[in-house]
Amino acid sequence: MKRSDLMQELRNKGVRVCGTTKEFGIGGKGIWISAESTPNLFNYYGGTYGYHAYIDPKLEKLVSKNGWYFEWYDAGTMMVWKD
Repeated sequence: MKRSDLMQELRNKGVRVCGTTKEFGIGGKGIWISAESTPNLFNYYGGTYGYHAYIDPKLEKLVSKNGWYFEWYDAGTMMVWKD
């Protein structure tokens, strides 16, 4: 899935997509997400899923089946990268 399509799909699921990783200032061709804006979908401190900080399992599945993966930047910021 193209980055722009995934960005729109994430927005449709209620994710606050801020822009690209280049716009964030770290370069690359990833997606920048405000994880702190949606603690029901991303929660670094308040919950776990397996051994990792919580990411909604449905979002994780959507992203991974389309060849991307989530990576925490810090407790309030999530990046999505192409596999």
